[in-house]
Amino acid sequence: MKIVTYNLNGITARLGALLELLEETAPDVVCLQELKTTDENFPAAALEKAGYGAIWHGQKSWNGVAILARGCEPVETRRSLHGAPADLQSRYIEAAVGGVIVGCLYTPNGNPRPGPKFSYKLAWLERFRGRAQSLLMAGVPAVLAGDYNIIPTDLDVYVPERWREDALFHASVRAAYAQLLDDGWTDALRNRHPDERIYTFWKYLRNAYARDAGLRIDHLLISPPLRPRLQDAGVDLAPGAL
Repeated sequence: MKIVTYNLNGITARLGALLELLEETAPDVVCLQELKTTDENFPAAALEKAGYGAIWHGQKSWNGVAILARGCEPVETRRSLHGAPADLQSRYIEAAVGGVIVGCLYTPNGNPRPGPKFSYKLAWLERFRGRAQSLLMAGVPAVLAGDYNIIPTDLDVYVPERWREDALFHASVRAAYAQLLDDGWTDALRNRHPDERIYTFWKYLRNAYARDAGLRIDHLLISPPLRPRLQDAGVDLAPGAL
């Protein structure tokens, strides 16, 4: 099973790139973040024509997550994190696809720090860890894929000293990510490429992409039943994927 995570930064603007990605790489499952569209405007018909069933949780102008499955309909198992009924931000959705539970997430950015946005990020991560622990306790094959907005280690950022106090790299946020690994989740990319500098995001400033001055903030964590099935993990740098 080939699983892809893709922060679109607007599915309306990036639909062509998404359809190109689906046609050229034929992933079995795609986790999308930052749809930036309402539920009624989600392009389900275009994706169905491309051969993908979908579930989604939209939000006007902000956030939004979706799971696509090639040749079948994802069976929704959850569309939010429990523990904060007043939280209306669409940042988590989960489905069963081909015998695997797939969670798609878009963690809050948290900047500026300190402040309410950073406090919300930490609280969200705590709720997310609760769901992740439940999946581990159930012993199911599961993948938690998406834009974590977390730089786990110095290896995952081009100039670590410039990011120490940023909400993506603050010690408390990195500790939250490390807790997930300690609980039993495996970072798929680091499992296959333990010592390589591999990035998933580059700022649109100072020619960052050409200089490979990036960050690794998009991750796929897999549960213990899936570790023996992990064959490879990487970043698709094809134009249609960016």
